[in-house]
Amino acid sequence: MVDRLPRYAAGKPPVAVDGLASYKLSSNENPLPPIPAVVEAIAAQTDFNRYPDPLSTKLRTALAGFLDVPAEDIVTGAGSLGALTQLLATFAGQNDDGKPDEVIYAWRSFEAYPICVGLAGAESVRIPVTADGRHDLDAMAAAVTARTRVILLCTPNNPTGPILTAAETERFIRSVPSDVVVVIDEAYQEFVRAEDAVDGIRMYRKYPNVVVLRTFSKAHGLAGLRVGYSVSQPQLTQHLRVAATPFAVSQIAEQAAVVSLQNFDQVVERVQSLVEERDRVSAGLRDLGWFVPDAQGNFVWLDLGANSAEFAQLAGERALSVRAFGNEGVRVSIGEAEANTRFLELCAVYTKPPRRS
Repeated sequence: MVDRLPRYAAGKPPVAVDGLASYKLSSNENPLPPIPAVVEAIAAQTDFNRYPDPLSTKLRTALAGFLDVPAEDIVTGAGSLGALTQLLATFAGQNDDGKPDEVIYAWRSFEAYPICVGLAGAESVRIPVTADGRHDLDAMAAAVTARTRVILLCTPNNPTGPILTAAETERFIRSVPSDVVVVIDEAYQEFVRAEDAVDGIRMYRKYPNVVVLRTFSKAHGLAGLRVGYSVSQPQLTQHLRVAATPFAVSQIAEQAAVVSLQNFDQVVERVQSLVEERDRVSAGLRDLGWFVPDAQGNFVWLDLGANSAEFAQLAGERALSVRAFGNEGVRVSIGEAEANTRFLELCAVYTKPPRRS
């Protein structure tokens, strides 16, 4: 079975080009380092000879205060991807009759979804996104069967960018059976500026079958430390704890995340600077006549189809690494201002721009 699964393809680093600074815009990383207090906290850690707290008690306590939720409703993991893996291992797999459970998600969406679903022993049900890169919630609801166990909602959707609204998400949750687990994956939640965007925490409070995924990798700039978490009500959390990987969050990651939360106002300032760059890039592309889905994460999506590899190669020749997805499109992360400007300069001379289909 494993040899039939797609392989996760991480964003590649840029190729060095004489006379140009290289920039990596291929992995949706935060181009800014963690805030100074976090860097200091990391440098002060010395207890690496000890195992970390398997329950990440300090972090869960800090998150409980930050989110106004019970600490018992939080389960940490190695990034939101680790939290997702734990979730699928808990609620999706093989039935006693040997038939796999079904997991529904939009496509294209987060590249790891089909891998994680397959490793859990479940079957992926992929519902194509709309022409403007949004979840087709009506089609996803229509795809629910007696074998459906989990539905994954990625908002903002990676790699296309649009969010799910609060109203449409709530209608969707109400339309599916209450025993189906609905996962709201909010890895880029801090970058969202759409006023009508869904708030996963509000949905979790109202609906016992909702699980929220969040991470410190993006906004907090802690991708290399691998710390994320899920939030769900006790009837789900009690089972998630059984599947949680012991010691998944190291003590250095836990302390860094706690300190970052304690200084969240500084995190917000950095995120806002990236949001302003994202909006500058989006506006620049539209000024060129390019169609770009509504970007609410820290990236933009170029629906370049068969021209995706060509565009990525041209970017590489300009010391920019971007992420091409086969013949579907190119995702470009928001990076340093100079990198974003150079990207726009490439787009200004590229003759095969994406158009609304």
